[in-house]
Amino acid sequence: MSGAGAPTSQPFDAGDLRVAVVAASWHTQVMDGLVGGAERALAAYGISEPEVIRVPGTFELPVVAAALAREGYDAVVALGVVIRGGTPHFDYVCLAATDGLTQVSVDHAVPVGFGVLTCDTEQQALDRAGLEGSVEDKGWEATAAALDTARVLRGLRAR
Repeated sequence: MSGAGAPTSQPFDAGDLRVAVVAASWHTQVMDGLVGGAERALAAYGISEPEVIRVPGTFELPVVAAALAREGYDAVVALGVVIRGGTPHFDYVCLAATDGLTQVSVDHAVPVGFGVLTCDTEQQALDRAGLEGSVEDKGWEATAAALDTARVLRGLRAR
């Protein structure tokens, strides 16, 4: 399981940060778990009303994340899932989402929490979705990473 060695992060008061979550719509059960994990993390960090936007699929995450970054959000959390099939489609979508979200973060100096599951099977996705019985909560983890990074960037800007 990929969770070994994960950093520990304690929630802090991030209530003054403007945060958006952009989430794909494919694989409803997995996506509902990821969004639920993000919402739980945001609440633990003191963010009560995040912007949550749904897009058709993982491929569409970067363009909406870029629009949110341009609108002045302090952090964006991108959530999606791509499950390997029998064609190269998996590789193209995973690469496009990864490269696109990285480019958004670098171009706009806005942290983008990478909560895109790239799994071989639906069970692997369910195991990471933060649902009851899941062994990992990647929605929470991506949100915590974005908020921790936003705090680091705020500290750098204040110097």
